[in-house]
Amino acid sequence: MMRTLIRGGRLVDPARRIDGQRDVLIEDGKVARVEPNLDDDGSCTVVDARNRLVLPGLVDPHSHLRDPGFEYREDIATGTAAAACGGFTSVACMPNTKPVCDNVAVVEYILSKAKREGSVNVFPDFWVKRPDDGTELAEIGLMAASGIVAVSDDGKPVANPDLMRKALQYAAGFGIPVISHCEEPSLSADGQMNEGFVSLRLGLRGIPSTAEDAMTSREILLAEYLGVPVHIAHVSTAGSVAMIRSAKARGVKVTCETCPHYFLLTDEACLGFNTLAKVNPPLRGAADVAAVLEGLADGTVDMIATDHAPHHADEKDLEFALANSGINGFETAFGLSYTRLVDGGVVSLARFVELMSLAPSNLLKLGRGTLAPGAPGDVTVVETGGPWTFHRATMRSKSKNTPFDGATMTARVAATVVAGRVVYQVEEMA
Repeated sequence: MMRTLIRGGRLVDPARRIDGQRDVLIEDGKVARVEPNLDDDGSCTVVDARNRLVLPGLVDPHSHLRDPGFEYREDIATGTAAAACGGFTSVACMPNTKPVCDNVAVVEYILSKAKREGSVNVFPDFWVKRPDDGTELAEIGLMAASGIVAVSDDGKPVANPDLMRKALQYAAGFGIPVISHCEEPSLSADGQMNEGFVSLRLGLRGIPSTAEDAMTSREILLAEYLGVPVHIAHVSTAGSVAMIRSAKARGVKVTCETCPHYFLLTDEACLGFNTLAKVNPPLRGAADVAAVLEGLADGTVDMIATDHAPHHADEKDLEFALANSGINGFETAFGLSYTRLVDGGVVSLARFVELMSLAPSNLLKLGRGTLAPGAPGDVTVVETGGPWTFHRATMRSKSKNTPFDGATMTARVAATVVAGRVVYQVEEMA
C-alpha cells in the first residue's frame, strides 16, 4: 500500500470550510484521513508542509498540450511536467491538435500517452464541429463515454449561431459543458492586438472589444433561451464581464474564466512590438483589467485558467503580424495570481483556492477540488512570503514564450502530489 503523509501545513479547503492546521494522509491514491498531528508509522512518504499552505490540487480548465501534431512546441510529458511545477494536478487540454480531437482514436491516444508519460491527470476536450466543412456537429454523443470532459472550438469560434445552439442543446443532454471562445470573426479578421491608442501608435490592425462582446452576448442569449449552461473562455473585456454579471443576476446558466495575463497586463505590454505579449483574445486596456479584477472579487468570474499556449521560438521571434498568439502559462499562473489577488487584497485565500481548484473541477465534473476523505489524493503545497523571481531559463516546458521573465512573486509551489505520488518538489524540499 502506497502511503503519503503531508504533515504540519495549514490546510485551506473551501469545499469543507476548513482553514487550519491539518495533516493529510493519502493511501493508495485516495485521501484517507485529515486530522491534526497524525503519526507516521514509518511506512509513509512524508512531505514536510510546516509553515506552508496545503491546498486541494490545482485544476486548469483550459490548456494546450499540443500533442498530437505539434510536439515541437510541447508534448504530454513536458507539458504535464510544467503543470506539476506550477502546482496543477489536473489539466483539461483543448482539442486543436493535429489531427483535431474529434474522434475516439485521438482521445485514446491522449489518455494512453498521459497515463504512460504524464506527471498529472489529463482530461481531453472534444471538437464541436465536424472537420470537413464545419457546418455539422461532431459526434458529441458518441464521445461522451470516451473520457472527454468538455467540447470547445477554442481558437476557431463557432461562427454559425444555429450550430452553437445545437451544440449547447446536445452537450447539455449528456451533461458536458460547452466552452465558447467568444470572438466574432468578421470583427476580428486580420487584427493583431487590441484596438486602441497602442495599436494606433504601433501601426497594427486592431481587434475591437466588441468582437468578444458580440459573441458573449450571443452565447448568453442562446443559453437563456434554451435554459442550458454555457461557459465563456478567457474573458478579457469590461463589456463581457458586465453582461455575464447581469445574466447571472437573472438566472442564466453562464459561467466564465479569465487568465492571469488579463488582470496583470494591458495592451501596453505589446509596445516595442513585443510578440511575447501577443495573445488571443488580445491584452486589453486598463479599464478592462479593472473590470476583470472586479469580476473576480464579486464572483462574476468563476475561475482562473492558464490558457497555456506554448510556441516554438521561431513562431514568436518574428514580425508582430506574423507571430503566433499565446502565452506559456502553467509555471507562472499560481504565483502571479496569488501575488496580485491574495496579497493584493482582491480576494480572500479561500476564494482564491475556489478559483483555481474547486470551481474548475465542478465545471468539468472531475470530483476534485477538495481533500475530503475518499477524494483523489491530489495536493498542492505552497510556500508564501517571498519574494521570488521567476526566470524563464528554469522552465520545464519545452517552449519559453512568456512575458513574465523576471517577474517577482510572493508565493511559489513547493510540492505537487498526484494520487499520493510526489511529482514535483522545489530543490530545498527534495
